[in-house]
Amino acid sequence: MPPAKKRPRSYDSARTRGAVLAQFRNVREAVTALTPEQLDGPTRLGEWTVRDLAAHLTMVLASLSRKLAEPEPARKELALVDWPLATATAAASIDEDTRAIDTGDLPALYAETLARYEEALAAVSDERLVPSRFGAMRLGDFLVTRTVELVVHTDDLNAATGADVPYDRQALAACTRLLADALAAKAPGGAVEVRIPPYAVVQCVEGPRHTRGTPPNVVETDPLTWLRLATGRTEWAVELDAAHVSASGERADLSGLLPLMG
Repeated sequence: MPPAKKRPRSYDSARTRGAVLAQFRNVREAVTALTPEQLDGPTRLGEWTVRDLAAHLTMVLASLSRKLAEPEPARKELALVDWPLATATAAASIDEDTRAIDTGDLPALYAETLARYEEALAAVSDERLVPSRFGAMRLGDFLVTRTVELVVHTDDLNAATGADVPYDRQALAACTRLLADALAAKAPGGAVEVRIPPYAVVQCVEGPRHTRGTPPNVVETDPLTWLRLATGRTEWAVELDAAHVSASGERADLSGLLPLMG
């Protein structure tokens, strides 16, 4: 008998909505305090400056505001767990859209983005379908993807500026869980247990399934190291050498499965 199909993880709507707003406000406070020299500085994202990154962070919310103004799609086309793997196809269009944003007045841009977002989401059900670059999704699912964008790019902003922007706990939790589930979807199985305390535990990779006791193949890391691995901000061997990742068992090498997002 084939193993029973796992039920998709559920996310609390109120917590997810609150997390998106909280993390955007954290970023807004940090960005509006940056000096012109800091904004013109480099990031680890290719040719993007900090100003480009700041612009993209507004697009994370502004894109949803625009999508909610469009007609509702006829049917759902993309499951939440498939979103991370789909993102690799959109790098060029995201770069183009980001560079088109007017960043002459960042405080005004952030204020306007937030106001339009809150207005657009008022009284809209999580079941409402919204178009995305990769296919129509439930609004509730799309909001979870916003936590990934915000948390990952908050980490980029901190790396570029040393701003030490805080991570909302619920946003970091949702981001960690979605990227863990994407790994399990990419490499289904039960041979390896991946632990990212305190937010996620998943089993993945084909092979003998663990049923009781200590699993023979275990990977453990912290949430920020995990999101950096999952998005290609760092490499498996580097984090293993730095003891930010522990991996035991002959199947516990995930380097061939990472990154998950482009």
